[in-house]
Amino acid sequence: MTRIESPPVLLLPGLFNSGPDHWQSLWEAQHGYTRVEQDDWVWPRRGDWLARLEEVVLATPAPVVLVAHSLGCHLVAAWAAHTRQAARVQAAMLVAPPDTERGDLPPNVYNWRPIVRTRLPFASLAVVSRDDPYCTPERALTFAADWGCRVQEVGALGHINGDSGLGAWPEGHGWLRQLAASA
Repeated sequence: MTRIESPPVLLLPGLFNSGPDHWQSLWEAQHGYTRVEQDDWVWPRRGDWLARLEEVVLATPAPVVLVAHSLGCHLVAAWAAHTRQAARVQAAMLVAPPDTERGDLPPNVYNWRPIVRTRLPFASLAVVSRDDPYCTPERALTFAADWGCRVQEVGALGHINGDSGLGAWPEGHGWLRQLAASA
């Protein structure tokens, strides 16, 4: 087990949560990271998700590292722009941010518009796939630039989720370890 003992790692899944084959679920099981549970994974209200993240960050010894997937990336951006607790975060890894401003996304993510584009006040890494069905690489790179993220392009891995066949995604975990160590 290659657990990052300090700081604690908080996993922030996206819409519908991360299933059993998702790398976030495998990291939770293998490394003991903490998943931030939301009350509603199907109709995610931005304000409710922000409040829950605030509660967990305050209840976790600082500093913490955030590991977000999909809508969880927008959670990090929105939370960082509004919280007074951003100094409690050492770094954030943002994997496969979706474009919630696209017209073809389901109505349950409409309240995540507009996308918060404020620069993150902590070290960050955006991981981007060139064939993500929920976001063009150009838009993902724009989000990353607005947020001040270093970028890791991974080629054609779809939405970088359980369907991508990554298993426990050791390469991604290595990037997380590097990010935590360098922040």
